[in-house]
Amino acid sequence: MASPIAGRPQPGTALSVPAGPGLSQGLVIDAGELVERFSRSSGPGGQGVNTTDSRVELDFDPSTSRAVAGLPDAVRERLLDRLASRLVGGRLIVVASEHRSQRQNRVVARQRLVTMVREAAAPDPPQRRPTRRTKGSQRRRIESKKRRGQLKSARRTTDDG
Repeated sequence: MASPIAGRPQPGTALSVPAGPGLSQGLVIDAGELVERFSRSSGPGGQGVNTTDSRVELDFDPSTSRAVAGLPDAVRERLLDRLASRLVGGRLIVVASEHRSQRQNRVVARQRLVTMVREAAAPDPPQRRPTRRTKGSQRRRIESKKRRGQLKSARRTTDDG
């Protein structure tokens, strides 16, 4: 069997979500919590597309996951809240079918799940503090508008009748 590619999730093993914003310790989703289904893909593959089940559906239930349950309350609530719109029947389903091989599609589906979990767990960015124009920039803007107005008024013809 080929050696695993460094940094990529491998099919059939626990899924490791690396530490990042919101996940200070990272997250390891047990392989038993992931359900993989395979079906025929409509993508590239020529005649082989009719005979191989290369499309992958990766199914994960974040609400019953032991890995998610071990997160701090605030992070768990944020993660479940943000994933709520993507859940189908309470489960998160990730589909990959762009590659010809089932193995590549399994890796892609796992990478997408990792990305979704990381983005959902990340805290909101700090709110932008609006800035104010400086007095000098305000003055220059008004002077520019006045000059432009004077230029336009100088173009008008006077009506001495």
